[in-house]
Amino acid sequence: MTTSAPRRFAQVDVFGTGPCSGNALAVVLDAEGLSGESMQRFARWTNLSETTFLLPPTQPGADYRVRIFTGSGELPFAGHPTLGSCHAWLAQQPHPVGRRIVQECTAGLVELRADNGQYAFAAPPLTRQGPVDDQLRAELASGLALEPGQLRDAHWVDNGPGWVAVLVDSADTVLRVPTPPASLPPLGVVGPHPPGAAHQFEVRGFFPGGGQVAEDPVTGSLNAGIAQWLIGTGAAPEHYVARQGTVVGADGRVSVDRDEHGAIWIGGAAVTCIQGEVRL
Repeated sequence: MTTSAPRRFAQVDVFGTGPCSGNALAVVLDAEGLSGESMQRFARWTNLSETTFLLPPTQPGADYRVRIFTGSGELPFAGHPTLGSCHAWLAQQPHPVGRRIVQECTAGLVELRADNGQYAFAAPPLTRQGPVDDQLRAELASGLALEPGQLRDAHWVDNGPGWVAVLVDSADTVLRVPTPPASLPPLGVVGPHPPGAAHQFEVRGFFPGGGQVAEDPVTGSLNAGIAQWLIGTGAAPEHYVARQGTVVGADGRVSVDRDEHGAIWIGGAAVTCIQGEVRL
C-alpha cells in the first residue's frame, strides 16, 4: 500500500449562527497533483454535501482555484463551498490579504468580500432562468403537496446545480412541505415571514441523487438564484436575510444585498471547526 504525503485540511461550518449550526464543508488546501478520481473518492468518503480542493489559479486575476465535488460528481459552482473555501484559504495566508478575493472555478471567476469572519460572493449569472412550463408547475405543486393558492410562482434559477425555485404564500408553508420526489430537479422552496420578523424569508433546498432526496442545511447557490429572481421581479427587497435549515436542525442565515451597480451579494459567517492533515 502506497502512502501519500499529508495535505492540509479543514472542515468549515458555513452560514451558521454559531459553530456547527450551518452547512459543513471539507476543504483540502494542498490539492495540486491530485487526479479528479482521487478528489471524487475523497469527497465520497467525507460523506458531506460538498468537498473542495484548492489549487493554484490558472486565470489572470484569480487568487486561487477551487474544484467542488459532491459524493457523486463535480459541480461548476456552489455557494457554501465558495464561502468556506475562501475562509480556509485566507486562514492559511502568511500575510494579510485585502477584502476583495477572486476565486476561479469551473463556472468562471467569482468575486468575494471578506470582513471579520463574514464572507460574501457576487452571485454569478444564471445559466437558466424564466418561468417553468405548466407540466412542471403541476408536478411541483403535487410533489410539495401544495393546496390551491399556496404556490405563488415557480422559476428556473439555475447557476450550476440545476435549481428550480418555488415561491409559496408563507414561511409556515415552506416549513410544512414534504420532501419532494426524486423525479423533480434540484428544488428550492421560499416563502415570506410575517412583517417585523428577524428574517424576511424561509428557504429549504432539496437535492435528488441515487434515487433519494437530501435536504441541504443552508445553500448559497440556491439563495443566489432566488435573490436574482425575487429582487428582479420586485417580490423581495434589495436587502434581506433568509433563514434556512430549520427542519433539519440547522440554524442558517443568508444575507442578501444588491449593491449600487446591481450586483447581488450572498453572505454569511464561516468558522473552522476541524483542522489538520489528511492523506489521500
